[in-house]
Amino acid sequence: MTPADARPPRIETPSVGVIYNPRSHRNRGQDLNLGVRANIFVAQPADTASLQDALTRFAARGIDYLAINGGDGTVRDVLTAGLPVFGDTWPDLAVLPKGKTNALNVDLGAPTGWTIGAAISAWSTARRIVRRPLRVDPLDRDAPAMLGFIFGAGAYTLGIRAGQDAHRLGAFDSLAVGVTATWGVLQGLLGTDRNAWRRGVDMQIALGPEGRPMPRSDLGDPARRHFILASTLERFPAGLKPFGDAQAGLKLTVVDYPKRRLLLRMPAALTGRGPDGLEQWGLHRLNADPVDITVADEIILDGEAFPAGQYRLSSGPELRFLVP
Repeated sequence: MTPADARPPRIETPSVGVIYNPRSHRNRGQDLNLGVRANIFVAQPADTASLQDALTRFAARGIDYLAINGGDGTVRDVLTAGLPVFGDTWPDLAVLPKGKTNALNVDLGAPTGWTIGAAISAWSTARRIVRRPLRVDPLDRDAPAMLGFIFGAGAYTLGIRAGQDAHRLGAFDSLAVGVTATWGVLQGLLGTDRNAWRRGVDMQIALGPEGRPMPRSDLGDPARRHFILASTLERFPAGLKPFGDAQAGLKLTVVDYPKRRLLLRMPAALTGRGPDGLEQWGLHRLNADPVDITVADEIILDGEAFPAGQYRLSSGPELRFLVP
């Protein structure tokens, strides 16, 4: 479904649940001054267990609308905790971009200064943009499925670690993405194969329900890949187009080996202006669903690291996000 297709419901006074993360970068507490309203229920969960309890209470009240006040990590935590509660039938959602990174909000196009009160007031008139998050299922251990929007491994993991340094230096959102991407390309260009930015990580990727091995160039160690990024988002921070012209669905970008000829063309490729035929230099961009990946280093989902291992990526439930 394309953005802004869904029509507002006819309910005039929705029942609203609010998940507020006071630890998010841009939150100062003032956004909770909503007054006393019988149709609004606010929770400030301190951990995963209390987050799931809050969502269970919201579901029992039959909420029509769930507002998430926080960044990408808060959205990931809420969607993951809400998966066993709401399953495939979610209330409408609004995201108030209050974190250090807000990639989902770049895709949706909601105002950066959107408040809880404004989001609630927009219920009857806002557009509904439909997205499916990534569902990430650990296959080699007993752990719950996770929902998020940006998955990465290899040099992407290194980039997120470098991004934490960018945050400490005061760079956030698109600026942090640009700083991290530039640093990674420079490390790949100037380093040797002993450099962590160039040596890659042991990784196997299988595509589709039949689990066919993903094609690979003959560059570098055949057991290793340099970089993988997967997402269901359609627009990205800093004007990047990591999947080329592909938009809808579960998308992958994979780099086999950081050949310097390829790295020199990466700035153009990441903005959608790269030349054709980059597969021969080890850059692959494709749609696939599901995707099984086995990786020997930590993976990243919406900015947080999770253990190395075996994972299945697939499309999650259909969600409706409000945008004024």
